Amino acid sequence: RISPVLNPHPPTLVFPIMILALWGVLMTSSICLRQTDLKALIAYSSVSHMGLVTAAIILQTPWALTGAVTLMVAHGLTSSALFTLANTNYERTHTRTLLLVRGLQLVLPLMSTWWLLINLTNMAMPPSINLVGELLIIAALFNWSSPTIIITGVGTLITATYSLFMYLTTQRGALSTQYHLLPPSHTREHLTLILHLLPLGLLMLKPTLVSGLFAYKYSLSKTLDCDS
Repeated sequence: RISPVLNPHPPTLVFPIMILALWGVLMTSSICLRQTDLKALIAYSSVSHMGLVTAAIILQTPWALTGAVTLMVAHGLTSSALFTLANTNYERTHTRTLLLVRGLQLVLPLMSTWWLLINLTNMAMPPSINLVGELLIIAALFNWSSPTIIITGVGTLITATYSLFMYLTTQRGALSTQYHLLPPSHTREHLTLILHLLPLGLLMLKPTLVSGLFAYKYSLSKTLDCDS
């Protein structure tokens, strides 16, 4: 909202912030690989994605801004769904430690399906709306400076790694011996997760609901600026 007011950006000010945003993507993704707390892992995942969004907003090209808005909407739903899943685990196990909340696929098989779908969305699996946002941002950054493809590529690889790590740690393996009786999943939990994934699915069918309107407004504002 504020970035159009600051147009054009002074290059000397923008360049360090761009480098910090892109470096932050790598750093926070790397932290996720060594994280033992489930909620902290999901929180750092959000910080990593927002690094891409920050870089795209500062870039201020139509592709970058469209990708930023798309990724903000997509990751808002994905991250919220992951926190919901983490809470369903916490209500039953009363711990967020990844080593203790393992093997839950045996007890909650339907929840395991939600974990798989949402983790695949988090790692921007096609044809998810997350992929559209990330591709637009990566392409815009590559157009700005080609070496950024190395940082964004490594960041995407680490994102896929920690998403699979999170899924395999919580769902696969033997159930911890301290849990003798875990209550089953409730309809309200499944409904909450459906209400997260349904908009993501609908946006996959028509991504222009998010991206097209913003790109149109951006081009219109630029046209009006030129005319004035």
